Amino acid sequence: MQFLNRIGLILLWLAAPLAAFVAANKDDPYLLVLRGAGNIALVVASVVIVIVLLRRGRWRSIAGKLLVVLWCLPPVLMSAAHLKFELRKHDVLAASATEARQLGSHFMVGYSSFPEVARLAEQGLIGGVYVTRHNIRGRTIEALRAEIAALQDKRRAAGLPPLVVAADQEGGIVGHLAPPLTKVPALATLTGLAPGDQQAKAEEFGRIHGRDLAGLGVNLNLAPVLDLKPPVRRNRLDFHTLIGQRAIATDPAVVSTIASAYVRGLEESGVGATLKHFPGIGRVRTDTHHFSANLDTPVKELEATDWLPFREVLSHSRSALMVGHITLTTVDPDRAASHSKRVVEGIIRDKWGYQGVVMTDDLVMGAIYQHDVCKAVVEAINAGVDLLLVAYDGAQFYRVFACALEGSRQGKLDAVMLRASEARLERSLSARRTMNSTVAVSD
Repeated sequence: MQFLNRIGLILLWLAAPLAAFVAANKDDPYLLVLRGAGNIALVVASVVIVIVLLRRGRWRSIAGKLLVVLWCLPPVLMSAAHLKFELRKHDVLAASATEARQLGSHFMVGYSSFPEVARLAEQGLIGGVYVTRHNIRGRTIEALRAEIAALQDKRRAAGLPPLVVAADQEGGIVGHLAPPLTKVPALATLTGLAPGDQQAKAEEFGRIHGRDLAGLGVNLNLAPVLDLKPPVRRNRLDFHTLIGQRAIATDPAVVSTIASAYVRGLEESGVGATLKHFPGIGRVRTDTHHFSANLDTPVKELEATDWLPFREVLSHSRSALMVGHITLTTVDPDRAASHSKRVVEGIIRDKWGYQGVVMTDDLVMGAIYQHDVCKAVVEAINAGVDLLLVAYDGAQFYRVFACALEGSRQGKLDAVMLRASEARLERSLSARRTMNSTVAVSD
């Protein structure tokens, strides 16, 4: 029995710092699964352990006192973390109408609470919402459709432009709303067909996705993937990007053909496409969901290969462009492409002449979130990025928006870039209305 007691004490000593760390960082995206019931369980466990230690007389020794104090820390640290979160949230929600309308249109947020996201939408603190699997869990498609419609009604009532409503329906392993929406094979499955059949089938896939998404109230699909497929699996620790399974092909011409047809199908249904993930992650070994990643390939080589599908599809569609968190070292070795002015303005805007919507990949990904988020947010806006995506963990919106708010109040945001971005977003809204009108007429 004495042996078991010692083992128990050792485990308590080992677990105490871990519990304190988890409590202090309860709002970290990596600890999302512990929110709610997990946090309550940690606090209850800490209180129970303290009571047990006191009843067993551990308070009498110096070591026992220290152990009791350590187990008192989790509830205190969790309360402090919650207070910090609430103060930041209060500051964001208290932003003036001018600040909200100047900055809010540049943010797209994933959400789990309808009342919370409805408030953000009504105050103009966001310009778009991202709908994914947790929004449909345990609910009917009709309920989600009504929810999206209610958000748009609230925007109209507040005199604000309609929300961009995005989903991630690539087909294959990434189809976050399928089921209940139609499950479509990956575009890569079409590469074995003849070119004409490739186009016909890809366009059909686009129409299926477009029809389903438009019926739900979604007006932007975060697809297709235009990264070139790596010839072999390059990273055995890649559990999230999985670009080898998501990319269409290794041949840029094949990628362009299939992606162009898919985008046509989407647009015919009134849904916009998003080409991703520029400057391309097919050559990258590191998973940007967790770590920074470098792309060291010379620009001339990328222009002749990886970037051909992006330029081809952008040239004859209304697609948006998603920029990933990869550092293009030969252009800007100091920051990821998603917040690099040399990449966004220098290459995409000036060199390519693209004046459509540019958005970031999810800012909650480790390649950004584990570093200076505020610096990345300010630099992204000043680089000419139009939409900043906060997808995986919507609660991080308050931190990300607070960064933009602080940057604005300190005069760090480029007013010229903001005005140019507003114009692009307005043109995008007009384009969506045109697509919807065309679809309505054809129907």
